[in-house]
Amino acid sequence: MKISEFNYNLPNELIATHPVESRDSARMLVMDCASGALTDKHFTDLPEILRPGDVLVFNDSKVIPARLFGRIGEREFEILLVKNLEDSTWECWVKPGKKAKAGDIFQFSDKLSAEFIRRDDDIFILKFNLAGSAFFSELGKIGEMPVPPYILKARHEKHDEVVDKDDYQTVYARAEGSVAAPTAGLHFTDELLERLRERGVHLEYVTLHVGLGTFQPVTAENIEDFQIHSEYYEISPETALRLNDAKREGRRVIAVGTTTVRVLESVSRHCEEQSDAAISATAGDTNIFIYPGYTWRFVDGMITNFHMPQSSLLLLVSAFAGTNNIRNAYDYAVENKYRFYSYGDGMVII
Repeated sequence: MKISEFNYNLPNELIATHPVESRDSARMLVMDCASGALTDKHFTDLPEILRPGDVLVFNDSKVIPARLFGRIGEREFEILLVKNLEDSTWECWVKPGKKAKAGDIFQFSDKLSAEFIRRDDDIFILKFNLAGSAFFSELGKIGEMPVPPYILKARHEKHDEVVDKDDYQTVYARAEGSVAAPTAGLHFTDELLERLRERGVHLEYVTLHVGLGTFQPVTAENIEDFQIHSEYYEISPETALRLNDAKREGRRVIAVGTTTVRVLESVSRHCEEQSDAAISATAGDTNIFIYPGYTWRFVDGMITNFHMPQSSLLLLVSAFAGTNNIRNAYDYAVENKYRFYSYGDGMVII
């Protein structure tokens, strides 16, 4: 299977540079997964679309201000934190990477610096002089929200805006660690969540710290040759118990976002390998790569944004809804001027 098969043309004016106001007024394209039929709605309509007893599962990871600007002497660098390995050591992207060498010290502020330890392909390993709460406190003062570069480019800006600190964060974010937002969740407001509860929809939360595994481009022409980067996830015993109850009772489990999908399918696959029909509490790293031909184990539906061409996210939704259905849905969305990508509109596939 070739990655070039998962391409489409998108006019630049359909790339959203800011969310709509309010979040839940974004447009929502509803797909019937069995037939591929499409219906135009808004996220405020979601409680009427779902059934009492349905379970919505959210990723409660919180985006950190992961973009830093620092210096080595007179040279300027942009650093994006990617994944916390241990204590004060992080995987990072560095621009311009060719101008840094092992042993160099990046200076970000009077309090924060980092030593360049080594390089693994495009990943730079940096050891910071601060860790834990001291690190995150300083990061909160000098770091910027890691809004995608294409948004900054479309805005003709180098730095993020003050509003991104709120706009690029879900209202239910709790666990610090993501370097990109689980963007399907950006459409939810406190008011919408309350209306869903009143409808009888159950809300559950898992954690996946979004990193390279989510937004890393597929670099292999043959999809089967590509290996996705790992990301940390966890699911609590209480959540696992309630989700197992829902599946046993025949209620639908609907994942909010591809990151939530990856948690649920990773846990389910792991338990299946242990000859356990139910999912269980677990924490660890996952590099699950879902593309057409994948055997689904747990997820019954999903809420997701419109994704970039030739991305692992587009492959995932194609695996769930069918490649032709997704191709038709994206053509329809372009024709009807839906807003695309992180700050754009979304889809419900059930």
